[in-house]
Amino acid sequence: MDTKILRKISYGVYIVSSRKGECINAQTANAVMQVTSDPPQFALGINKENLTHEFIKESGLFAVSVLSQEAPLNLIGRFGFKSGREVDKFDGLAYRLGKNGCPILLEHTVGYLECKVVKDLDAGTHTIFIGEVVDGQVFKEGEPMSYAYYHLVKRGTTPKTAPTYVETKKEEKQ
Repeated sequence: MDTKILRKISYGVYIVSSRKGECINAQTANAVMQVTSDPPQFALGINKENLTHEFIKESGLFAVSVLSQEAPLNLIGRFGFKSGREVDKFDGLAYRLGKNGCPILLEHTVGYLECKVVKDLDAGTHTIFIGEVVDGQVFKEGEPMSYAYYHLVKRGTTPKTAPTYVETKKEEKQ
């Protein structure tokens, strides 16, 4: 199979956040999609090893900050290649807590939505959380970052815990 076809599916690049008591955390995600309109519900896939998964599972809440195309790689990397167990990912960044108490990134985003989990499904390495939207706002008009833009223009890479990660095999020397 040509695994490059997996990058041709339209994805966005988002910061998915949650909370556990007074603690907050977030991660970069691309597996986010709207599944219904009345009521509006979104599904997202989160790796079970990620701290954000633990927070969503316990609180039943999450927020999705929609990154703009202008978002720098170091911001995406901060949330995608570092663990909230070791660093405060929001340190020095502009954010606020939403109505559901989850952090909403205020820089390099076009807007956000907040959800309460109504169902979760086991998907092997990931859990698919389905959340009903309880709030959302557009901050500014602009182009949201697509996963294709992230790879082709930003030259971004994919962490091992991402649902779209494909291990590259080293070619054998002849």
